[in-house]
Amino acid sequence: MAGLRRTLLAVLPPALLLFGCGDAAGRAEVLHFWAMGPEAEAVVKLLPDFERAHPDIHVEVQQLAWTAAHEKLLTAVAGDATPDVCQLGNTWIPELVALHALEPLQTRLAHAPTVNSEDFFPGIWQANSLDGVPWGVPWYVDTRLLFYRSDLLHQAGFAAPAENWADWLRQLQAIKRMVGPQRYALLLPLNEFEPLQVLALQQPEAMLRDGNRYGNFRSASFRRALGFYHELFAQSLAPMATNTQISNVWDELGNGYFTFYVSGPWNIGEFKRRLPPEQQGSWMTAPMPGPDGPGVSSAGGASLVIFNRSRHKASAWTLIEYLSEPAVQRRFYELTGDLPPRRSSWESGAIATDPYTRAFRIQLERLRAFQQLPEWEQIMQGMRLMAERVVRGGQSEISAVTGFDAEVDAMLAKRRWLLDRQAKR
Repeated sequence: MAGLRRTLLAVLPPALLLFGCGDAAGRAEVLHFWAMGPEAEAVVKLLPDFERAHPDIHVEVQQLAWTAAHEKLLTAVAGDATPDVCQLGNTWIPELVALHALEPLQTRLAHAPTVNSEDFFPGIWQANSLDGVPWGVPWYVDTRLLFYRSDLLHQAGFAAPAENWADWLRQLQAIKRMVGPQRYALLLPLNEFEPLQVLALQQPEAMLRDGNRYGNFRSASFRRALGFYHELFAQSLAPMATNTQISNVWDELGNGYFTFYVSGPWNIGEFKRRLPPEQQGSWMTAPMPGPDGPGVSSAGGASLVIFNRSRHKASAWTLIEYLSEPAVQRRFYELTGDLPPRRSSWESGAIATDPYTRAFRIQLERLRAFQQLPEWEQIMQGMRLMAERVVRGGQSEISAVTGFDAEVDAMLAKRRWLLDRQAKR
């Protein structure tokens, strides 16, 4: 085991991004904080105020690429080389909990009135809890809703996007008749599982059953979601294309190649930057429609966690408290465009007045957490492939969901074995 740990440690790259490293040696404590992508660059700009308020704590930030972050985290866990604090995608939390890598936070939250769980949007808070135990504090929210060309929708005879599937389908059909055979009403890239996942989350039955032991994709609920998704392609309302086949989604929305697009908050900034000034008044955002009324959407995003092996847990929690303050979250939004997870963070500043964030503020009250287990991303990628076979005509809906349930049951075989073994103890 010692040899394995030495090997694992040897492959860990050095820190890519350090804040204030010149005087780190004189500090009482050094916190190691791993963060991904542009969030790592942004959080460095928030740390001077933190260190001025806490001169006995120094924070070193290491930037990880999202594409390599999962593997590096698992390597660090195996090699006892985890940081103190980490930005963690919400779907990764169950896996690291199963590895006993994270510190449970219920005791710290009970003595931290500044981190008030009631102020967080319920769906995103739930995404950080397993069996009632909180393991992370939401840092930002990533959910999906509608981006659309408001001028084209008006030309088709509608004042605003519909709130339910039936009315939305009528809008899409009207747009398709208006734009003709070479253009579409909606873009749903076939290599993205998130739109179908949202449609499935809007259903009363979960995608897994019996305590997440078996697939439930043959259920009436999932078949309703898949049937609606399939119909959008069968009626040529959406092109059978991946996002790699769309040269530039911003230009194509501007060109009217499609009118609706299901996407996340990062595209607010992209559309502002990439569409020409004369088109800035021609697009808008709207909450997701649901089967029978306003619909829920996914509770994605990232959270802040403390690792079990940290020797500076109290200071790590102090940093999480600081990054959770509404004023700090508003500044983080201005730096990144990432949506704050606390209601009070939306009460002032640029996020409170931006017309494109209003729909997100409404949607954040209607989030539903994923089913929380380490295999979830693997299951969702399998679901995407299954749905693509259906859309392209390679398999019937009933055959596809029946076969996929068998695939998911095989993915969860080890989970069932572990749960059954625990029940016998």
